[in-house]
Amino acid sequence: MCADIVNLRQFKKKQARSEKEKQAEQNRITFGRTKAQKSLSKALNEKATKNHEAGRLQQNDDEN
Repeated sequence: MCADIVNLRQFKKKQARSEKEKQAEQNRITFGRTKAQKSLSKALNEKATKNHEAGRLQQNDDEN
């Protein structure tokens, strides 16, 4: 029976690098948008909210 000899220091460093890379990838997905993309999303959301609010019926509290 022969087992592979592993240097624990190198193994820990390699594992830490891979975890950091996973976190970096997640951050790129979450925060990696340009200013133009952010402003476009904001404008589209505001327009959708305005259209939604414009379609509401007015309620009169005097009738009850």
